[in-house]
Amino acid sequence: MSLEDAVRDIRRGKIVLVYDFDDRERETDMTMASQFVTPDSVRTMRKYAGGLICTTTPFNVAREIGLPFMSDVFSDDSGKYPLLRAMAPTDIPYDNTRSSFGLTINHRRTYTGITDNDRALTISEYARTIFSDVPAKERADAIGKNFRAPGHVHLLNASERILESRKGHTELTTALMIMANVNPSATICEMMGDDGNAMGKEEARTYASKNGLVFVEGKDILDAWRRR
Repeated sequence: MSLEDAVRDIRRGKIVLVYDFDDRERETDMTMASQFVTPDSVRTMRKYAGGLICTTTPFNVAREIGLPFMSDVFSDDSGKYPLLRAMAPTDIPYDNTRSSFGLTINHRRTYTGITDNDRALTISEYARTIFSDVPAKERADAIGKNFRAPGHVHLLNASERILESRKGHTELTTALMIMANVNPSATICEMMGDDGNAMGKEEARTYASKNGLVFVEGKDILDAWRRR
């Protein structure tokens, strides 16, 4: 299956599998467009991927509505809590850029926020809100009104020059959404193996084949992005 197959399935609201690089995390993430997330897709990620379910935000959108990187929040508060500065993620073994983690959120209509129904509501409403056709101030106000933090959905902020300074799953999957011409927010979850490690690339490829899913590698996304 090809990148074109992945783009087609993203447009259809299906999950695709994205492996990053042999010299990076060496992980495969279940990936889909956030606008299409349902309780069933959250359940699939929870049961058959098993990692952390996260939702990406394009850099320009995060900047427009004032969504910070979590590392910036920690840095700004390190005067009051010095331990935060000591814990700065400056030694990530597979990446020499800052972590893409942003805030964690729950929609205010959720109960605990962790159930499949709750997380699907949070993700789908978040995607609808940040891409609504209103000024940034109104979108920011809607986020404050309708979401609380911390919560159970982890937001990831894509880097400013996507797939240039950083080539993580946050950027790969956000770029995939852009190429599919859907709202550029991906919901992703790492696939875990039964040996205590991330699922190996070939095992993930076999899972994709058995379940009718497209498997695509980061190098294919990166090559297509550079040709755009």
